[in-house]
Amino acid sequence: MKIENAVAFVTGANRGIGLVFTQELLARGVRKVYAAAREPATIAAQRGVEAVRLDVTRPDEAAAAVARAGDVTLLVNNAGVAHQGGFLTPGSEALAHRMLEVNFFGMLRMSRAFAPVLAANGGGALLNVLSIASWVNGGQLAAYAASKSAAWSLTNALRHELRPEGTQVLALHMAYVDTDMVRGIDEPKTSALEIVQYALDGLEAGLDEVLADERTRLVKQGLTAPRPSYLPPRAG
Repeated sequence: MKIENAVAFVTGANRGIGLVFTQELLARGVRKVYAAAREPATIAAQRGVEAVRLDVTRPDEAAAAVARAGDVTLLVNNAGVAHQGGFLTPGSEALAHRMLEVNFFGMLRMSRAFAPVLAANGGGALLNVLSIASWVNGGQLAAYAASKSAAWSLTNALRHELRPEGTQVLALHMAYVDTDMVRGIDEPKTSALEIVQYALDGLEAGLDEVLADERTRLVKQGLTAPRPSYLPPRAG
């Protein structure tokens, strides 16, 4: 997909990776970015950006966003939430419901809503922000990882369903990114700008998948190893 002169819709655009997607898309020459957030007042006013109220868990707000943004050719499904904790900790079931509602059902809701718009505008592209946690779950972010696994499966299905309409579907996988979401986790982090640049380069190259950092590439490669990367190391 060619980014120059495209019209983009970015969910979760008020901070972190979503904010950087907005900035980098403008730098690459899009005509407009619909920057969506639960509170549109948190979107900084700038030329080429139209703030949109959107909670991806609310079907009415998703429908209103689509009705307003009928010229979109690129949907970036970035909105997401993450919380630390394992499945055996107190409150994990409610937390899992919350992760799935935002990270999976929110992505599904927005993809379904915008698929006809993309088709009507020539196909365009859908970019889903996933994670290294789509493939590995060490229990530190258990519910988040499960939701990203579900979102990965959703993305794979959408490739098949949207192919006849000429819509490119790209999955973005990465490890920890230097944003507020994982600020409390003491692990090496990649800058959000570097991640977004990899993603948009891959989009323009027509890729189906972008592995945006070395750790993610190693984990993906290790999925078929004799001791797969999703299993814990052997004791001793």
